[in-house]
Amino acid sequence: MKKTSYPLKNKVILTCLMLILLALTGSLYLLYSDGNNSSPKPKPKNKLPEINKFIEKADFLFDHQTDSSYFYYNKAIELCEPKLDYLNKYIYSLISIANLQQNVGDYTGSEETLTKTLPYLKKLKTPKYEINYYTLTAYNYFNTYDNNMALYYHVKALKLAKKPFKRSEILNDIVIIYTSQGKYQRAVDIILPLLSKKIKHDTDARRTINNYSVLLDNLGFCYYKLGNPKALDYLKESLKIKLELKEDFELIGTYTCFASFYEKTNPKLSKMYAKKSYMSACKVNSATFKANGLALLIEKSEGSELKKYSLEYIKIIDSLIINRRKAKNQFLTIKYDSKQSKTENLQLKAQKAENELELERQKNRNIILYITIVFILGFIIFLYFHLKSKATKEKTKAITESELRISKKLSDELTNDIYQTLTFAENIDLEKDENKEKLLNNLDLIYSRTRNISKENSPIVTDENYSIALKEMISGFKTHEINIILNGLETIPFDKIERNKKITIYRILHELLINMQKHTHASLVGILFKIIGKEFLVTYTDNGNGANLENLDATNGLQNIKNRISSIKGKIDIDSSPEKGFKVYIKFPV
Repeated sequence: MKKTSYPLKNKVILTCLMLILLALTGSLYLLYSDGNNSSPKPKPKNKLPEINKFIEKADFLFDHQTDSSYFYYNKAIELCEPKLDYLNKYIYSLISIANLQQNVGDYTGSEETLTKTLPYLKKLKTPKYEINYYTLTAYNYFNTYDNNMALYYHVKALKLAKKPFKRSEILNDIVIIYTSQGKYQRAVDIILPLLSKKIKHDTDARRTINNYSVLLDNLGFCYYKLGNPKALDYLKESLKIKLELKEDFELIGTYTCFASFYEKTNPKLSKMYAKKSYMSACKVNSATFKANGLALLIEKSEGSELKKYSLEYIKIIDSLIINRRKAKNQFLTIKYDSKQSKTENLQLKAQKAENELELERQKNRNIILYITIVFILGFIIFLYFHLKSKATKEKTKAITESELRISKKLSDELTNDIYQTLTFAENIDLEKDENKEKLLNNLDLIYSRTRNISKENSPIVTDENYSIALKEMISGFKTHEINIILNGLETIPFDKIERNKKITIYRILHELLINMQKHTHASLVGILFKIIGKEFLVTYTDNGNGANLENLDATNGLQNIKNRISSIKGKIDIDSSPEKGFKVYIKFPV
């Protein structure tokens, strides 16, 4: 008897709760219906003038290279919801933000912003924004050294472009990719028909001339690489146009082409044009192009000049990294503040509407409904603030830990390298070729370390583009001396694998590749991905120096890898000995 009383009691309680819930639902439905019938729905406000005002201000700031334009584009996006009301304004603002992120080197963030436009691009009557989407995506890939994907998206943009001038601009982008790949004749085959047609922009004559001069630059450079004597004529014609237009930004590329052209035949003239390129970069205040100009001058300088340019190069690179990080942080801050403001406004509107309904329905309510609503609202508010407080504490803790880790890495690796390089430059005769080469190698090492630290602390893509992001990360370690072979990556259904497991695999492979680059001196690396049954297998091998496993067990790097694998209930097995390479076997449940 005692055992059967509990189920009966539970059934009674459940039945009572269901009846109460049904009664409350019915009451709320009737009250909601009365509220809807009592007053007509207000006519939607026309937000277009306000949206245009925000976009106009954002465009002005964008043209003046001010990151604050992000704030006003975001304001316009908020007013465009629901998005279908002002769809073209919504997509334009998102694409402009993606362009901003690309300009500060946040290619992952740019790709994430562009992805938000995908559900709506096909709903527009004109392909204008779809072309912009493909072009920006192509440059994201180009800037992360994936020329094949960049070419793929430029071709997609070209298929949509109808106007001759737009097609000419896209073909010029394709020429840049072919040039970077060393396919100079293919680039020439595209440029020559465009030059002969002299395609004009519908309204902007200056844009027409600029596009024409860029074509001349590219043709002159390709002819130089192909050994065609006409190269100099095209470069001179382009230079003449840009000097007349006083286009300092465009002159940077032209002077760089001249520096390359005279590199072997007239070193002094080559150096002069390298200086002109650097000076033009200084006039437009472009840190990236200033760094490129200094790198060119370092190759062509000796003695005290080499030292001066090297120190200036290090200073600009450090400044560039810091400014880009500040810009990214600014974007995140504005985005967070905007989201908070939007949430608060919605809460205020909801509260106001609820108060009005309360007044209209007060006669039909009873004390039980009041207590129930107050209890539910109190519980929701308590839960909301509790979760919000918890999330804020966890976020603050994660940021603090990340900053400590980055600070330690900068102190342990980068600061020491910079100090040694500066000491070397001050105390060694830089006119000797071997010392000059060693200095350049040290600068390249500093750049590589900085890039690795940046990548290590950047967010990881875990959506449908995860396999592309993983491949890009691995490809970043591939050099002339190190060959990396991937096998099985395309066969893995990453969309069925949990987010934290994808992040773990990304981080582990990143640590293994950094260890390989720093310590093992491998020339060949193989990474195999495989799913057998319900287990995900990753095999990492390299032909480096190997390591003594007894000493290796004490290192923080290996302990970090073990901790990561343990967190996803996986297993790791390491096989290595001095001079016999390094092998790691990882498996975890899917």
